Amino acid sequence: MHVVVIGGGGFIGKRLSEELLAKGGLKQGQITRMTIMDKTFPPDMPTDPRVECLPVDFSDAQVMRKVLEQGPQVIFHLAAIVSGEAEKNFDLGMKVNFQASLQLLEMCRELSIKPRIVFASSCGVFGGDVTQVITDETDPKPRSSYGTQKVLVELLINDFSRRGFVDGRSIRLPTITVRPGKPNAATSSFISGIIREPLNGQLSTYPVPPATAFWVLSPKRVVENFIHAANIGASELGNDRTITLPGLTVSVQEMLDSLAKIAGPTVTKRVSYVPDAFLESIVLTWPAKIDPKRSLQLGFVRDSGMDEIIQQYVDEQGISLT
Repeated sequence: MHVVVIGGGGFIGKRLSEELLAKGGLKQGQITRMTIMDKTFPPDMPTDPRVECLPVDFSDAQVMRKVLEQGPQVIFHLAAIVSGEAEKNFDLGMKVNFQASLQLLEMCRELSIKPRIVFASSCGVFGGDVTQVITDETDPKPRSSYGTQKVLVELLINDFSRRGFVDGRSIRLPTITVRPGKPNAATSSFISGIIREPLNGQLSTYPVPPATAFWVLSPKRVVENFIHAANIGASELGNDRTITLPGLTVSVQEMLDSLAKIAGPTVTKRVSYVPDAFLESIVLTWPAKIDPKRSLQLGFVRDSGMDEIIQQYVDEQGISLT
């Protein structure tokens, strides 16, 4: 089986690729070939003989066509211009987040390869009244260009799947924390930063009031859910190919309380509140209360609590708390 991971050079894409290779395959069969696409790659990408890393822009039509002509059975689509950057650069966000995704679907239709596509959408598709509880029946009303672009691709995947051109499924990701490495241009980057930087002995800030809550999920659970989405049969999903993943509702203060519990109060003194109007204008439209009834029934998973998420990060990074 040939698997393609678009955006596989990023933290989640790389981790997903490694987990797929370790498992050896999906329900559809054993992985005999994996094509990982991204504009750049870290130096520690998998060296498995089944893997080919292509340093390319997936919005390049010629490059994408060459990959699709090889007839991949499963495509994980994680490539995106992240939220803050998509808000600042509308043209770039539309080109990568929407137009390149439409191009991918159109090429699958033209080539009649009908792959199973797992698309990384976002809970940023919701907006407005952040006090409301989001259910499986809540209509998306994004308040950002990024959220709008994600909704457009969700609708396309639903329709292309209905028409039998692809076997798609869109999974709406919560905010992923804790991400290792440097901050990125995502408006939610600080949610990892207020854990990661203090544990590394560095100062960190957050731009919203400490009572502000978010819908979060650990990298480990996100990867598990990507693989589970690829393993679910079309008959289980029916006509609705969009799934809001389960997560946790946690405030900034609760994150810091968990950090203090695990690492000690000295660590949390490295974190301070510095308001940022631009970031607030986006993240304060994200609902934090979601009823993930359907995704739980379909077998998707979440973390037990913020303590587990932080401890997982500490263990994976080999951080000494003594």
